[in-house]
Amino acid sequence: MYSHESEVRILSPREQLCSLLGYQFTDPGLLELSLRHRSWCAENGGLASNERLEFLGDSVLGLVITDHLYRSDAETPEGVLARNRSELVSAVALAGVARTMQLGAAMSLGKGEESTGGRDKTSILADGIEAVIGAVYLDGGIGACTAVVLDLLHDRIQDVLYGGLASDHKSQLQELSARRFGQLPRYVLTEEGPEHEKHFSAQVVLDGEPWGTGEGRTKKEAEQAAAEQAFDRLQNTDALPSGKPTSDQPTSDQPTSDKPDLGSLAVSDRKETSPTPTETTPGGTHA
Repeated sequence: MYSHESEVRILSPREQLCSLLGYQFTDPGLLELSLRHRSWCAENGGLASNERLEFLGDSVLGLVITDHLYRSDAETPEGVLARNRSELVSAVALAGVARTMQLGAAMSLGKGEESTGGRDKTSILADGIEAVIGAVYLDGGIGACTAVVLDLLHDRIQDVLYGGLASDHKSQLQELSARRFGQLPRYVLTEEGPEHEKHFSAQVVLDGEPWGTGEGRTKKEAEQAAAEQAFDRLQNTDALPSGKPTSDQPTSDQPTSDKPDLGSLAVSDRKETSPTPTETTPGGTHA
């Protein structure tokens, strides 16, 4: 007996990725190559990894975004264009796009990376989406690649162009923390990997409590990611942890006059160092 349900087929992770990208590869080998992390290649006879495609995709992405920003507003000064581009092509932003595309599920990872959560690592996802962009460019040319990139980043481009820069989560968190806790955030940093390819993880501490974590290829990226998570949590939390007072409700042992002024601490906070985590390098200084 015929049943419509009998024709339903579950898409593989890579088919799902192409569906979400809105692009079908003429040469599937390019897609396969773009999804090969070096950890998988090392375990499979030293096959080529996606690093060359990542290198290409990084440049193509930069060109497409720069061109779009340049044409969007003839009055935008060079400094603002540079900031907007940086916002859109940062590792944190690209990893966010990659998660939306479910890129992690489609990647080929080595057992070590697999076991340590590599499918959701910011650095791996950001590199992976750049490699996919490079593959689209080789497969379909600059026109097809431009369409894919602008579609992937459409919402973020709109936010940057018309909603103001939202990437400086550290500044946003700093202001909110000062209002609610009467003190500034503290960042605990750890790092791993060889000197030429460091990977950083950050935890942001507010009033003695951990509020967010993040990772990135630089200290700044890791701290921004942690700050974004903490800022979102803090905005969605009505009650303060442990019943701690806000800056509008000082206790007898915390007079209003002793609270830090946000403007005076904005610079010194960047130089604050945090306790050295176990078996890690000291964290807390900003890149």
